[in-house]
Parts: sequence; structure tokens; C-alpha cells
Amino acid sequence: MSLSSLLQRFSEPETLKMAKLGRELRAQGIDVIDLSLGEPDFDTPEHIKDAAIKAINDNWSHYSPVPGFLDAREAVCTKLKRDNNLEYKPEQIVISTGAKQSLANAILALVDDDEEVIIPTPYWVTYSELVKIARGKVVEIRTTVEKKLKINADDLEKAITPKTKAFLFSSPCNPSGAVYTKEELASLVEVFKKYPDIYIISDEIYEYINYVGRHESIAQFDEIKDRVIVVNGLAKGFAMTGWRIGYTASTVEIAKGMEKLQGQITSGTNTIAQKATVTALTADLAPSMEMTKEFARRKKRVMELISDIPGISCTEPDGAFYIFPDMSYYYGKSDGETTVTNSADLCMYLLNKAHVSSVMGAAFGEPNGVRFSFANSLEKIEEGWARIKKALAALK
Repeated sequence: MSLSSLLQRFSEPETLKMAKLGRELRAQGIDVIDLSLGEPDFDTPEHIKDAAIKAINDNWSHYSPVPGFLDAREAVCTKLKRDNNLEYKPEQIVISTGAKQSLANAILALVDDDEEVIIPTPYWVTYSELVKIARGKVVEIRTTVEKKLKINADDLEKAITPKTKAFLFSSPCNPSGAVYTKEELASLVEVFKKYPDIYIISDEIYEYINYVGRHESIAQFDEIKDRVIVVNGLAKGFAMTGWRIGYTASTVEIAKGMEKLQGQITSGTNTIAQKATVTALTADLAPSMEMTKEFARRKKRVMELISDIPGISCTEPDGAFYIFPDMSYYYGKSDGETTVTNSADLCMYLLNKAHVSSVMGAAFGEPNGVRFSFANSLEKIEEGWARIKKALAALK
């Protein structure tokens, strides 16, 4: 069988791959602790579920417009004004089947063959692969622990070439948890002002899971707002991963381009989930804030646990629910049966020996790192890190 060459240009998401391997071990009766997937271990708040049930009973069971129902897009506009002081109109909003589709829409609508997309490392595994699907070229900016895994204006300017089409980043960042301050974003904006043909794709899906203060969007800077595509959704902040709701805010021209793409791939997003979205985005955010408080408690405990393990270098995350430590201290070491040479080896070693799943840093553009989630119960987190500590101690 001869399949499309497109399939050879990109890889399966390592996050999903590791979760799959963990499930296979569980099916064999092995107790695997999952520290790999990026999914809140909370249920969707009751008032949002009630809105979905009402939508079913009210027979919202037919196709929606491709960019989403008007009231859902108005709810996005209300949220952007309330939380970010950003002015958008419904025609600038496209609601998609998850923020992953929103990102795909944005990249495919903007990037042509061999055009460059600058992405700071570490980055979410799908960013680079979507650029490859669009036949673009990924240009990585490597970050350091000393810079708290963020870039500065000099880093950005050095990466720009005549082929640069877009800059893609997340804040809070998956996997590092790095959060850009308003001042840091302003310094990047000064660079973008010199290059009016560069678009900025800003992934803000972890907006509410922020431990250091108010979320800052790069779209707040009027000088570049027309070149910013804000990507967000309900998966993380509302514990609605399975509902598959993402959205973009951009210029009308870009929105229409993304709508055209989506019209040929999925058309309108799930109608029941859209109706629940109206309630989620306009109601009290107390459940989201309570969830973030619990993540903050777990983060503190994880940082305590890893401080007791030699060889781990880790920047404390300011947002999201991951840590992304440098684990290269263990490369080249062996327990007598397995030799660890890179992050993939280390993740497989921890899965097979400690029965803890994680995700290799190479998939995020940083081969020395490993992503560990703390979207699990405190009991499971403590047990997981006890197992990791024991397994790492066996590497000599």
C-alpha cells in the first residue's frame, strides 16, 4: 500500500504515544502512574454540564455555522473584554474542534512552502509538526534555565530572516510553565514593529492556570494587534478536554481564511458543546480558580520532591501544570540492564522500571528535558516521584 508522502513529514504526538504505552501496561495489570498527559484531573463544573443538558433538551442538534453560533462567538468576545481588555467582534472569532484545530487553522491559513515559523523551545509537541504539514520550516530559538526558559528581544531579532512568516509561542507555556510578563512581551513587540510582515500566533490555552498574577496577552499591544492570532479554548481552564472547544481571535481577513479551511475539514463545531461554551465563558470563574489553587498546591509539593533528587535542574513553573526539568545528568548511566542515552531512553526506563509515564524532551525541542505533569492526585504524585527517585538512584 502506498500512502501519502505527507505522513512522512511529521510525527505522532509523543504525549499521546506515551499515554498509549501506559494504557497497554495497565491492561497487563501493571499499576502505572500517569504523569504524561496534559489533562486536568477534575470534572467539568456542574453549571456547564447543566447548560449542555438544556441544549440537548432544547434540540440544538443541527449543523451550526462554520465559525460557530453567534451567541458562542459573542461569549468569546465578552470573555476577551472581561479578562484581557481586548476588543473583538463576533466576525473575528472562529470556534473550532479544540485549540489544536484552531492552531492548525491559523498555521495552514498563514504559512506557505518553505516559509519560516519561529518557535521558542521548549514548545508543545504539535507546533513543529503543524508547520511541517503546512510545508513550512521550523526555526527554533533555544532557551536556558538562566533565562527561565523564555526568550528576549535579542534572541528574537537574531532568528528573523527574510523568510520569516510567523512567530508561535505559548504563555503560560506547555511544557515549561513559563509565563511572559507585560514588560517582556513589550520588548518582543518592539522587535515585531520593525518587521510588519510577521504574524504572531499566541497560544493562551493555559491562561487561567497562572500562579504569578494577571495573564498578559500580546494582543493588548495596538501596534501589532492586527497581526496577532489569539488561540484559546476551554480544555484546560474549565476541565473540558473531551468537549473539544477551541477558538481564535484575529482580523476578519484571517478569520475568513480559517473559516474557509474549517469548512472543508470539520465544518461547525459540536452544537451542544458550543451552547455549554456560552455558559462557561460568561459565568462565574470560581471553579476554575479553585482548580488553579489545587494545582498550585501540587506544584509546591512537586518542587519539594524533586529538590531531594540529585542531578535534576528545574525552573519552577509560573503557570500550566507541568515541570520540565533538565535530566541530562542521567544520560550515559546504566542500572546494569538499561543504558540511558537520551530523554526517550529515560522516559522508557521510568515507564518500564518505575511504572511512571512522562514525555521525552526531544519532542518539545529540548533534548535534555523531560515533561512531568502534576495533573494527578497528590497521593499519586508523591507515589510517582518516590518511584522515580528509586529508579534514578539505580542509574550509575
